[in-house]
Amino acid sequence: MRNLLPAGLFLGVLLAACGDAQPPSTSTAAVQPPPVIDMKLFFKNPEKAGFQISPDGNHFSFRAPWKNRMNLFVQRIGDSVATQVTRDTVRDIGGYFWKGDRLVYSRDVNGDENFIVFSASIDGTDAKALTPEKGVRAGTLDRLHNVPGMETKVMLQMNQRNPQVFDPYLCDIATGELKPLYDNSKENFEGWITDHNGVIRMATKTDGTDQVVYYRATDKEPFTEYMRTGFKDSWNPLFFTFDNANLYVSHNLNGRDKTAVVEWDLANKKETRLIHEEKDYDVSSLSYSDKRKVLTMVTWTGWKEERRILDPQTQALYDKLAPKFEGYDHWIYGENDDETKFMVWAGSDRQPGRYYFYDATADKLELMAEQRPWIDEDQMAEMKPISYTTRDGLTVHGYLTLPVGREAKGLPVVINPHGGPWARDEWGFNPEVQMLANRGYAVLQMNFRGSTGYGRAFWEKSFKQWGKTMQNDITDGVEWLKDQGIADSTRIAIYGGSYGGYATLAGITYTPDLYACAVDYVGVSNMFTFMNTVPPYWEPFKKMMYEMVGDPQADSLLLRDASPVFFVDRIKCPLFIAQGATDPRVNKAESDQVVEALKARGVEVQYMVKDNEGHGFRNEENRFEFYGAMEKFLEQHIGTKPAPVKG
Repeated sequence: MRNLLPAGLFLGVLLAACGDAQPPSTSTAAVQPPPVIDMKLFFKNPEKAGFQISPDGNHFSFRAPWKNRMNLFVQRIGDSVATQVTRDTVRDIGGYFWKGDRLVYSRDVNGDENFIVFSASIDGTDAKALTPEKGVRAGTLDRLHNVPGMETKVMLQMNQRNPQVFDPYLCDIATGELKPLYDNSKENFEGWITDHNGVIRMATKTDGTDQVVYYRATDKEPFTEYMRTGFKDSWNPLFFTFDNANLYVSHNLNGRDKTAVVEWDLANKKETRLIHEEKDYDVSSLSYSDKRKVLTMVTWTGWKEERRILDPQTQALYDKLAPKFEGYDHWIYGENDDETKFMVWAGSDRQPGRYYFYDATADKLELMAEQRPWIDEDQMAEMKPISYTTRDGLTVHGYLTLPVGREAKGLPVVINPHGGPWARDEWGFNPEVQMLANRGYAVLQMNFRGSTGYGRAFWEKSFKQWGKTMQNDITDGVEWLKDQGIADSTRIAIYGGSYGGYATLAGITYTPDLYACAVDYVGVSNMFTFMNTVPPYWEPFKKMMYEMVGDPQADSLLLRDASPVFFVDRIKCPLFIAQGATDPRVNKAESDQVVEALKARGVEVQYMVKDNEGHGFRNEENRFEFYGAMEKFLEQHIGTKPAPVKG
């Protein structure tokens, strides 16, 4: 499930018109359906995950379960026993990184998304909270990695002073001392950009529907407005050049539809060198070597993650590793300061992922762990890229996962629209999809209009189209499956989380005859109450949301028509709703309204609420309960009758 975010934050139905789409290969000759795999094996915590190397290259760290929560462990390279660093039973440890000989990590409480930043020594002692433990959202702004004089310091940001904006602080992770870095009480800047010396050189702010970037040459000077763009334009500084004189930027200015990565002349406010662009996809990610001060790689997402390597040393490293990972995607994603020891990840749509340690000096590759060793990839299903044409002529790309060993005809189907909505589905191992395919369901995921990565025009086509053409794209995908003969039209379910939950409710209210049952996971039901209950740090983006979704006053009729809660009398199929009580994005009232209205009409609705969860269930025991209930719900309403084996 992808989370529902505003774009500026951190930052009949067609049959004939679909005829030009090519269905994926459906040959499963001589392949037997795999055994039904225990649901818990798909959703239990990984055995080990998130490996990182210490800056000195002497240790590696990872996350692993302890009392049903993911905690941090550290192990000396060459040793066989790890030391447990954290013993958290409240919530899984989320993102973390090394700073010298300490670890900095974060978690929230019960899914409220008020993240707390902690640090601990690698022997598990001296753990401390660096930011307030209640009512404040905090995060890391700059690790200050290898910045002279900052060996025990990091730069944090949090909304303690004003819940709508984030102020910068210098934090000593050994003592916990916090020092404000900028008096933000007048300007209320929302974001910050540092140079390679750890100096805040840029600040960002939302002004109505404009995105404004401010600049200063040194920390002794005031900020002045540097770049103002409408929110439909994209101009995003990635990082400073290595001499701190200019910038690397991703942007779509000057008539571009797709974002490109460029070098940008700060003084003359212009692009001076195109680093990479793609004809069909946005490009916005750039990597570099901190030791060698060179650009190393640009990446983008097509039907799968792609890369272009920019320097010979990185190319040689990948060339050396490639034969060891034939048939798998593989990425180098971490290294020590000397850049002689590397962490490597390899996986696929059927393989959840393996972690490797590579010593380049010795040319030695060592398997560290499998993320889910209990998953047999030979029993998993392929996620195949597809495309179809919508009723208004738009090409929509997506993924179709067919159950192994079953003929692709007359299958029960789960339609699975993604969250966001300004996000996208990607190719790779997806435990939800694999669990469903293992039960005999075909699963269709589509990147409907508004999905990111396909350029500005495709994104803009989603504006004020919730429940309208965005929903038509989903419906047209269903009709495409029916037209291909893949779907049993009487056994089609729709399931999604966040915006996908909204699309689920929209699907069963606006096209009630299309679906046999539905599962709404933390989905929006009422556009008016949704807009009124967004987190305070979304407030600066509200005018943009009004442009993209609708203004509750000026577009009240539009939003009412796009609110499934007002049309529950049209719902004909059974519905299962799951909701986190502390969800800061989609308030519990969004689900309560639908449940109350349906119960009043005597329509079957199953409702699961978890008091210790927010925007999606993160705790293992809650995942088990949700997916176990969903599994039974789908079996009851669309069933998976044994299908004939092809071959």
